[in-house]
Amino acid sequence: MAESRFTLTIADLDLGDAQDLADAIDIDPRLEPLAIAISETDETQSRWEVIVYFATAGAAETARSTLASHTLWVAPLIPQDWVRQSLEGLGPVAAGRFYLHGSHDRERRRTGGIALEIDAGTAFGTGHHGTTEGCLIALDRILKRRRPRRILDVGCGTGVLAIAAARAARTTAIASDIDPEAVRVTSENARRNGVVPLIRAFTAAGLKDRRIAAAAPFDLIFANILARPLVNLATGLAQVLEPGGALVLSGLTRDQCRWIVATYRNRGLVPAAKIVRGNWAALLLTKPQNKKHPECFHAGCPSTGATGPGWEEA
Repeated sequence: MAESRFTLTIADLDLGDAQDLADAIDIDPRLEPLAIAISETDETQSRWEVIVYFATAGAAETARSTLASHTLWVAPLIPQDWVRQSLEGLGPVAAGRFYLHGSHDRERRRTGGIALEIDAGTAFGTGHHGTTEGCLIALDRILKRRRPRRILDVGCGTGVLAIAAARAARTTAIASDIDPEAVRVTSENARRNGVVPLIRAFTAAGLKDRRIAAAAPFDLIFANILARPLVNLATGLAQVLEPGGALVLSGLTRDQCRWIVATYRNRGLVPAAKIVRGNWAALLLTKPQNKKHPECFHAGCPSTGATGPGWEEA
């Protein structure tokens, strides 16, 4: 039987506190989490919980003692085939021209558009989450205007956004993540979707990696992470985005959009559209080539025809 794992759950938090706590746990040298997840427990009251995974009961108990001021509990995680179970519950997803499916639904691929095979597994991003779906819809709208030439996906997870953009634009894309497992999964998904020559996947923390700097500026950037890291990356993302380029941000709840838009406005970027899926949102921003004629992707804009369900002006 596989070795047991243990979870530490801290409940009844607002989103900001949950994000701060997850960050604190991640960098605390006394703790050794295998993974950290943030999930919403009550959408009407905006309550969240942090779930931390540990290899041993002792590691979980150490964390419990360290975080004694919080309401929390430790529980064993019964070994299961999580990939198999998650696959069983995930059907194909259509987002604009993109059609995402798992290997178990390979025979259900639709004709036309761009079909991508992305299995649930050890990295985030199968297209089923509202943030990933919103990014793909934003990409679909961008592709109706122009064909990107230099693409960056920061915090790539499964690599679905980089792979989708590379397939559609027939050009190379950089996919970076701080987690080596995400980079491994991205490379595997690039192989599975026949785009290995188009995807450069590597481990990098933020935007200071020399390979990112050498490839900049980019005319399309994805950053589907969380609100607080997006604030921290705002200056760097604005600098590596080419004038006239498009920036797609997600990992945001609807009530965080105003904060993120204000942050990026202060870096000279123009909000163009917001795609809402449930309580989650993706933002499309552009970097004007000049102040009089910024690139426009607004919903309903006569020059783009960018209309459709779920589109709102940011």
